[in-house]
Amino acid sequence: MTRILVTGGAGYIGSHTCKALSQAGMEPVVFDNLVGGHDWAVKWGDLEVGDLLDRERIAEVVNRVLPDGVIHFASFGYVGESVTDPAKYWRNNVTGAINLLDALVGSDAPPVVFSSSCTVYGMTDADFIAESVSVAPINPYGNTKRAIEIMLKDYEVATDLRHVVLRYFNAAGCDADGEIGEVHDPETHLIPLAIAAAAGDRDALKIFGTDYPTADGTCVRDYIHVTDLADAHVRALRHLLDGGASDVFNLGAGDGYSVREVVDAVGRV
Repeated sequence: MTRILVTGGAGYIGSHTCKALSQAGMEPVVFDNLVGGHDWAVKWGDLEVGDLLDRERIAEVVNRVLPDGVIHFASFGYVGESVTDPAKYWRNNVTGAINLLDALVGSDAPPVVFSSSCTVYGMTDADFIAESVSVAPINPYGNTKRAIEIMLKDYEVATDLRHVVLRYFNAAGCDADGEIGEVHDPETHLIPLAIAAAAGDRDALKIFGTDYPTADGTCVRDYIHVTDLADAHVRALRHLLDGGASDVFNLGAGDGYSVREVVDAVGRV
């Protein structure tokens, strides 16, 4: 069976991707430090508890598991925190990625699907963001994602480590079977916050910004369902396993919804 190492596989998107891998006939092996992930979310494949900052640990796991491919999710992901504590993000996200890639190159250099972010585009004026749009991240989180993208290109030149970069927008939703879902601490995503407010689990929902150049004055975001996101990671991996070349893809629905539209939809439900 095709064995796939999934870093950060105990997290929100990672756990949904592990289920998708299992349904596709592959065997996920999760590597996670459980700082933001949850051991109960690892229901498909084994869990290897470890930190990517521990070079010896990730090298030992790679050499023992001998993965046919890798999906790299593990990173810190709060934009605001990255601004107040950039060292934490550069150390964890970038140094962790270096340790992972070094371990892979020291093995058989299996192909990598990298979970990047739309934040690499910064404050673009483009109405539709294609992969050809210039990248110009404006915060440390986005900078670390872009740095890893560049790193992957450099490693490929030196070692033939093929990769697919997936830049996605706002993940939403949960597993349709209810086996796993979205649990963040702190929770910063609009949809679960709106649902919690509607259910009475929090006092209120604050809307930040009502003067955007949009129809109702609130920010418009592109949302993609987490199950579709997981499927895209599996498809990208299959592309590489079939011998496909390295590439970059944006992932989104192509349609935006404003904050007020999301809040109104939750209210109707």
